[in-house]
Amino acid sequence: MLKIIKPSYLLLLCFVVVISVMLNQIAVGKNTPVEKSPSLDQAIGILNEARLSFKSIQDYECRLIKTERINGVLLPQGTMSMKVRNNPLSIYLRSESPMDEKGLEVCYIDGRNRGMMRVHPTGWLSILGFLSLNPRDPRALQKSRHSITEAGLGNLLECTAKYWELEKQLNKTIVQITVENLEGYTCTRIDTFHPDRNAGNFYGYHCILWLDKKTLLPIGAETYDWPQSGGTQGGELLEKYRFLNIQCNVGLSDKTFSH
Repeated sequence: MLKIIKPSYLLLLCFVVVISVMLNQIAVGKNTPVEKSPSLDQAIGILNEARLSFKSIQDYECRLIKTERINGVLLPQGTMSMKVRNNPLSIYLRSESPMDEKGLEVCYIDGRNRGMMRVHPTGWLSILGFLSLNPRDPRALQKSRHSITEAGLGNLLECTAKYWELEKQLNKTIVQITVENLEGYTCTRIDTFHPDRNAGNFYGYHCILWLDKKTLLPIGAETYDWPQSGGTQGGELLEKYRFLNIQCNVGLSDKTFSH
């Protein structure tokens, strides 16, 4: 014969079951670690390790591959050989592509030549040899988002550190840290996103930095603009850099940069 359960007993039974489930979830939560999203502090810690390691490098040479958007136009990919001495900052660039820039040479030594860089143009102008040009001259920035005084791995690390310290105060940056293979190098990839464009002076909507896990040297960097309605998903590419075949402490002298 069935025993009829009164409604009051039924409610009490449901209450006991709910409490039991909640207590079980709390117990599971105590024993199961919760993964937290990476913080900007973690990214800054990794970057500071790279900056400290870089202090042991007097000079280096590498192959630079870059793509940049100037005045809304994405320019053809450029490839060049780059040689850099860190003290005093000395930079030599020789373009390999695109074809209309092949053979172009640019060099600069901090504190020399009255602050001017030296440029050996291509085409018929090459007969003039090296010419002096202000690094901030509009002609020098027609095909580059940065002046030669901002070039190099050290500048990339220091500029990134500057922005991240400012962003830390705003507490508006979303961070992702992963391990990824880039151009044959195992790298720590650090993504920073800035959804609120008006929250601060951000360099871009989405910035990516790749650091070689073995040497801590930058292998790549990319920046994307804020997405526009009907535009490219994730934002248009503003700049993309790859630093390949890096050779450090090769003993570069004044002769490399003096022209």
